[in-house]
Amino acid sequence: MTKFTKAVGLWLAAFLLVIVCCTPAYARNYTFVDAHLHYVDFFQHSDGVESLLDAMDHTHVEHAQLMGIGVAKKWDAHAPKKPRFFMSDDAPVYWYSATDYLLAEALTRAPDNVQARFSPFISGFNPTDLNAAEHIQRLIDLYPGFWKGIGEIFTRHDDLTRLTEGEVPRADHPALMAVYRLAAERKLPVLVHSNITAKRENRPLYLDEFEQAVKANPDTVFLWAHAGTSEELNRRLGRLSFLRDEVERMLKAYPNLYIDLSWTVLEPYLLDASGHPRQEWVRLIQRYPDRFTLGSDLVGQFYPMKQVLNRFIPFLDALDERTANKVARDNFMALMGIE
Repeated sequence: MTKFTKAVGLWLAAFLLVIVCCTPAYARNYTFVDAHLHYVDFFQHSDGVESLLDAMDHTHVEHAQLMGIGVAKKWDAHAPKKPRFFMSDDAPVYWYSATDYLLAEALTRAPDNVQARFSPFISGFNPTDLNAAEHIQRLIDLYPGFWKGIGEIFTRHDDLTRLTEGEVPRADHPALMAVYRLAAERKLPVLVHSNITAKRENRPLYLDEFEQAVKANPDTVFLWAHAGTSEELNRRLGRLSFLRDEVERMLKAYPNLYIDLSWTVLEPYLLDASGHPRQEWVRLIQRYPDRFTLGSDLVGQFYPMKQVLNRFIPFLDALDERTANKVARDNFMALMGIE
């Protein structure tokens, strides 16, 4: 062997060693559960079950929590054109109970193997109405064995709260306390949207309302939608400095509490501006690996599902593999009693 060929051989060996050392031994392939998904939008329209299944299959979503939306946007006679979103104009939204029937009729007409891929939640009731628990019970009786949870219950929710007709809902409202008791009796988890603060208050202004609900109902499983964040809070206040510590405190104090990491938590909390995982959130989820779920929060249109859920992959990859799979899939399946 000449000195030249020997040198080339050593160079190639070193090059291959660098490739081996710097390349992961394998790439993780996640199977997801979409734990926050609306079958309809704020006008109660949907692309339908077939479109939803297609999006799930393309995204490796094995199972999904599925709910309607408990309010509908009014098309006001004075509006110059039909609104496209609940914030498109100043017309109100109103509580809309038919959303649950739209969902139930769509799923119960589907084959059994399709129904098995969904955990439907009840959302079409007024959370300030003392009759709310009775209305939910009636729906449970009409579709026995069908419903797997309650929510998303809208309480403090930025402009949605401002536009909703009637009394302002809050997580510890007496009407909802009765709903939580019913949920415990029926072993139905409850998904609650309760913003941790208002969009001009950089302190946990509304946290006490939600904490009182969780504390007073230890037998009820609570899923805290978006960990108390929202798109509007992110836009107005940026990253809340107190959020992570409050989430950790709540998880430590209340074993019946789970955290929904759907889209408004991803940025600016789980990922920084450069798309890198924030280590304080990595450590928090590693500390409570059984208590987090994630979802797309899509509303009636499902084609963006792959794009939305795949954005979580850099953060999931920063967790150990067992924890990552729990967050992506296993935790929600365990809540639903599905192997």
